Amino acid sequence: MPTRRRGLILDFGGVLTTRMRLNGQAFERSEGLKPGEYFAALNENPEGVAIYAALEVGKATQEDWNRVIGGILGIDPTNLMQRALANLHPEPQIVAVAKRARAAGIKVAMLSNSFGIEPYNPYADKGMWTDFFVAVILSELECVRKPSPAIYERALDALGLIGPGCAFVDDHAENLPPAETLGIRTVHHTTDPVATAAILESLLLDPTPA
Repeated sequence: MPTRRRGLILDFGGVLTTRMRLNGQAFERSEGLKPGEYFAALNENPEGVAIYAALEVGKATQEDWNRVIGGILGIDPTNLMQRALANLHPEPQIVAVAKRARAAGIKVAMLSNSFGIEPYNPYADKGMWTDFFVAVILSELECVRKPSPAIYERALDALGLIGPGCAFVDDHAENLPPAETLGIRTVHHTTDPVATAAILESLLLDPTPA
């Protein structure tokens, strides 16, 4: 018989929200940047890579990130993270499953590599803060980021559950294996929220007893 899972752990950007790449492309257009320029600053420029990694584990502030990324791109750094995430919106299909899971008595948590929470809190801004979840596990506050095994262990501790009792959804495949080693059922969310929602419905809300 299948294991009934009593916990659901969801990534933020690209799972609970619309796709990060679409958001980034919209940001490039709004700021008058060349296509791909923002992504290169984050993923290819050594300073950009370093400041994002530092932000994620609490070794840099969001304002540090604003200043460094703004400097790389040659744009105003004021409230840059807020502007950079302006076109990120809650993903209705996944949010609906999370709400149904909560109503069914399943513990729902968010596990995110952090964008920072001061001065701009993107989680609260998008309606996904501590009043929505049993637990919010942010790499910035934990001082460790996915895919480090420690952050998944902390998510389980926060839920008071063991790995086989939980499912975890992330849009980056490299973040899944450490969760799997703890017995967590993983779901790789790609570009189809309807398909991911259907998988979660079958994992979490199937009335068939275990």
